[in-house]
Amino acid sequence: MYLKCMKHLVTEEEFKRTKAIVEKFTAPGGTGEFLQQKLLEKREKTDNWVYDYWLEDMYLNNRLALPVNSSPAIVFPRQNFHDQNDLLRRPSGTSSENTCVECRMRPIVWTLPARVQAVPLPTEDGSSQEAALGQGEVGLGQRRVSSAHRATATPVVWPGVCGLRLFSAHLISGVLDYKALLDAHALPIDYARGQLAGTPLCMEQYYRLFSSYRLPGHKKDTLVAQKNSIMPEPEHIIIACKNQFFVLDVVINFRRLSERDLFTQLEKILKMAENEEERLPPIGLLTSNGRTEWAESRAIIMKDSTNRDSLDMIERCLCLVCLDDPSGNELTDTNRALQMLHGGGYDKNSGNRWYDKPMQFIIGMDGTCGVVCEHSPFEGIVLVQCTEHLLKYMKGSPSKFVRAASVSKLSAPRKLRWKCSPEVQGLLASSADQLQRLVRNLDLNVNKFKVYGKEFIKKQRMSPDAYIQVALQLTFYRCHGKQVPTYESASIRRFLEGRVDNIRSATYEALVFAKAMTDGKSTVPDSEKMQRLWEAINAQTNYTILSITGMAIDNHLLGLREIAHELKMETPEIFTDETFLKSNRFILSTSQVPTTVDMFCCYGPVVPNGYGACYNPQSDHIIFCISSFRDCKETCSTVFAKVLEECLVEMRDLCSKYNMAAKAADKKEGADKHVKNGSKP
Repeated sequence: MYLKCMKHLVTEEEFKRTKAIVEKFTAPGGTGEFLQQKLLEKREKTDNWVYDYWLEDMYLNNRLALPVNSSPAIVFPRQNFHDQNDLLRRPSGTSSENTCVECRMRPIVWTLPARVQAVPLPTEDGSSQEAALGQGEVGLGQRRVSSAHRATATPVVWPGVCGLRLFSAHLISGVLDYKALLDAHALPIDYARGQLAGTPLCMEQYYRLFSSYRLPGHKKDTLVAQKNSIMPEPEHIIIACKNQFFVLDVVINFRRLSERDLFTQLEKILKMAENEEERLPPIGLLTSNGRTEWAESRAIIMKDSTNRDSLDMIERCLCLVCLDDPSGNELTDTNRALQMLHGGGYDKNSGNRWYDKPMQFIIGMDGTCGVVCEHSPFEGIVLVQCTEHLLKYMKGSPSKFVRAASVSKLSAPRKLRWKCSPEVQGLLASSADQLQRLVRNLDLNVNKFKVYGKEFIKKQRMSPDAYIQVALQLTFYRCHGKQVPTYESASIRRFLEGRVDNIRSATYEALVFAKAMTDGKSTVPDSEKMQRLWEAINAQTNYTILSITGMAIDNHLLGLREIAHELKMETPEIFTDETFLKSNRFILSTSQVPTTVDMFCCYGPVVPNGYGACYNPQSDHIIFCISSFRDCKETCSTVFAKVLEECLVEMRDLCSKYNMAAKAADKKEGADKHVKNGSKP
């Protein structure tokens, strides 16, 4: 299988050498047979023989900075917050003494007709503005919207800073609701979809969403995951605002804070963050540096007890909620995705992060919202499931300001303090410089392909994922005139503690199709092109099944290499061979991240001369997030996205023309049969 995957990707001379090395490795009584036996023995002693090898190889040994290089992001629908300085006018009929001072200046606005439940603003006497307006109506400027229409009003134009707090409090409440499901082990079991649908999947990754932390190391990081009850459960989250960090206790006296209390505490945090005299250096920038550099910086700041206490509070928190300043950019999908991936730079919101935490929810004053995750504890589908739960929670349940009793006399949230020596200041400057280079280097293009979506592909009786993968292979060939090793993540959660294996999408069949559509565009007949397309899709589908059932090559080869290292053996030649090294430089790194709500995922390339290609197929459109690095003169995300769109249109036209021709042929054949039998055509 390894030789088949690589034969068309290397030169004839390289392949000849590799074939000889593989034959020697797999010979009876050889090194491969010995290592395979050791792997079988390891399998009997562990729940998942490849898990630790894979985690270290994929993440913990990687020394690159987390933003862009490792941490994916999900971009939420844009929210509508008024500018911080646009004060709010009190809706008619509400007591000015019973509403937030900012809410007295402007009416709450609801936009029709999408279906989201309205969220009434809180009042101190426990009532809501909905009741104050009377007759079950909600203020809408100079007109009214009845309660019957209220349930279908969206998006909420969250009013200014107050609106940001409302949204944030509601989101935090959703996080706590989801965490309660996790604590009670009440999440329904996931079942496989797509190929071999219906198989129950391992749920282990979900329990690391809010209970893990990536600890930087000089040579290798550590994934710290709470697996027992020795350490107390975290009962706080960290709010990042203006590059400052605040501890928000969400459980006090064994009681979860109500949304009204969360709203109040967020108001205090925003006021504390505005105090420029108390503003501390943006220490979060250190976490954006390379992993070895961050480990060295962490060791330095840990020398001070104040810093140790602040680090402990961040590392043990449930998650971060980052309240961002406006980016100042046009709020295109691409620019909002860039804010999620890196924050825009040290002079924007990049210091308003702590990249070691798995879950960082980002809520921008300009309405840019989403989540960026540290990827080592869980896969993208787990992140999607969690965030979809939160968005559905926020849309499906009204704000609960009046449903829970307030915890009386809430103390102000604690601001984390840092002692920054001149040495630390120098480290911050270095981190800011490295981050700024990364920000300038990332070339991202988010594009919604609207010509058709997965429904058209299904009507061709083709797998949407396989079809899109073949389209990506065609696109790369069109752009660069060759095929390269390609990574597509395949979930192996059918196995206990399963993470992913690789679907090697750069098949020989896909290469033949790409050549037929490009080099033979005007000479190869449509019938042959269609045959090549089907062969490419079948090859992709077959390899996908091998991957999700644990029969692909990447994890197996990784296990053989790593167990040789454990046994302190000399690295077998198969793993130092140039073909093997080339096979693991994934110039095209791809992933399907489908969603059922309006959001999309994005990430960066994994090699300097590569592309990241994340896609979200919907019924009538497909969202593509294409990334590359500007330093590489060979790549361009905008060009790749444009060519991809052209390839998808050509593939549709090919399918449609071939289907029409096939129908015409069938009709003629049927007519000929009638004539032959003596019937009228």
